[in-house]
Amino acid sequence: MPSTALVALQLAAIAALIPPWGHAWHALGWPLLAAAAGVGVWTLRHNRLGNFGVMPEPRQHAQLVTTGPYAYVRHPMYLAVLLFGAAMLAGWQGWPHAVAFAVLCSALHFKADREEALMAARFPDYAAYRARTRRLLPFVL
Repeated sequence: MPSTALVALQLAAIAALIPPWGHAWHALGWPLLAAAAGVGVWTLRHNRLGNFGVMPEPRQHAQLVTTGPYAYVRHPMYLAVLLFGAAMLAGWQGWPHAVAFAVLCSALHFKADREEALMAARFPDYAAYRARTRRLLPFVL
């Protein structure tokens, strides 16, 4: 699947996860939403200028970042997006959200596969970095 299709699928799943304004919200969503915001802000503050993009292809002048949140997981922004999706699922608790969350997980899985292959081809140190860090969940996955 082309990168643009993966990003479109990701964005469509995120949009489907957001409840309508004024809809009842379950308190289970708040801690996950706070975690998503924390991981997202930490990642954006720590990433190098010019590295960040929504496409899985590394930017032209990208550098390999292995510190901060990247010392624990290779895709901390994907983790933030998944935490956001989990917050929406927990907060709204509807079966359409479960489907949208599954689509989001799949899109990010395939984006991560593509991104890792491209990073390995571009950065000689990526294989060693990949061997010592988890993909999405520190110490787990």
